[in-house]
Amino acid sequence: MTELRKRGAGGGDPDSTDNTSDKEADGDDRLGLQGDAEGDCDGDSKADTPDVPLSTADTDNTPQYLNKALEGLPPRWKNYWIRGVLSVAMISGFFVIIYMGPVTLILVVMTVQIKCFQEIITIGYRVYHSYELPWFRTLSWYFLICVNYFFYGETVADYFGALVQREEPLQFLARYHRFISFALYLAGFCMFVLTLVKKHYRLQFYMFAWTHVTLLIVVTQSHLVIQNLFEGMIWFIVPISIVICNDIMAYLFGFFFGRTPLIKLSPKKTWEGFIGGFFGTLVFGFILAHLLSQFQNFVCPVGFNSETNRFSVECEPSDIFVMQEYTLPVALQNTLAWKTVKMYPFQIHSVFLSSFGSLIGPFGGFFASGFKRAFKIKDFANTIPGHGGIMDRFDCQYLMATFTHVYIASFIRGPNPSKVLQQLLLLHPAQQLGIFHTLHSHLRERGMLPPPAAAAQAQ
Repeated sequence: MTELRKRGAGGGDPDSTDNTSDKEADGDDRLGLQGDAEGDCDGDSKADTPDVPLSTADTDNTPQYLNKALEGLPPRWKNYWIRGVLSVAMISGFFVIIYMGPVTLILVVMTVQIKCFQEIITIGYRVYHSYELPWFRTLSWYFLICVNYFFYGETVADYFGALVQREEPLQFLARYHRFISFALYLAGFCMFVLTLVKKHYRLQFYMFAWTHVTLLIVVTQSHLVIQNLFEGMIWFIVPISIVICNDIMAYLFGFFFGRTPLIKLSPKKTWEGFIGGFFGTLVFGFILAHLLSQFQNFVCPVGFNSETNRFSVECEPSDIFVMQEYTLPVALQNTLAWKTVKMYPFQIHSVFLSSFGSLIGPFGGFFASGFKRAFKIKDFANTIPGHGGIMDRFDCQYLMATFTHVYIASFIRGPNPSKVLQQLLLLHPAQQLGIFHTLHSHLRERGMLPPPAAAAQAQ
């Protein structure tokens, strides 16, 4: 009878259902994992998505004074002004943070990362809260700490070598950093296995994967943002500003001229907004690149000065930040009556950054829209009135950060003398002396140093 009952429920091999409890199967049915009984595969069907309890993300938290000031306007224009006022406030705050320097920028990136992680994990917790999964949120935050320890430890070893050499505890942590990181992760992994409960197996593995995908999307990308910052603040400011500009331009063009829907995932997005945002972002990125390329504080790599124990941005600007003269194509010469034009090479790079930010970057937003539709929520949170949560504002930024990092590594970055020097300082004195003699001989062979006889006569 038991076997017949299992066959009737699953229709398959009885051996494949031996380890499935009735409660676990019932839990899967409640999640809609077995599909609609009539075979309806519509992505918006209730059977395909779990019910998400009403959250603060679906409530209006607009300040009362702003609601009163705009209460006579139609909903469309009211939302327009709310988004506009808050956008100006956020952009102003962005300028203040840039003025405060690299340390503040790093702290802000970390804060944004933690808030984005919290918003996504909270969605998972709300979805499956009724199952009371043991240690889910605790382990999620523990894994966040482990991954951040690994990435920021790598950053300290790369960019703060001189400081590490001065402090003995830091030398130990730097030397065994990856082993310590792996041991910390392994402790969390074992803890997860020990907390597995028979009736919740499948759900617990769902949430284990949920946590790790969130770490991949949020923590890894934010680490790349900081890596871009160390290449020079211009590589941090321009990509972020490009995404902000594209978001604003697309919204304005779509609001005033939008008629043709762009994609079903975001019904309010239009082709007019998409195309207008592209051209507006190209112009903005080109002008911003010209302005920032003139200032040493923006173009120099961010380094740590071991003598002053402070970040420094002093250097001889690289060639891409030096004004150069370019000969225009013949067709443009006839049209513009110019034969040559002067500009910074970085402005050419800004065209590629702007193109990606306006053509591919929005797909990060479409991805987030699909995620929210899957769980029937409007926004990730209600942190910013009219805009949603922090993740709603940074869904495209993370994709842009990855592209910028890959772009720098592929087309910009060359050998970094400071990193090479830091690696040399970690070697034993005998190894350092061997490298010194090898380099000395190499420079003499190339004629950059005088031969021994000439050097002796000069003395």
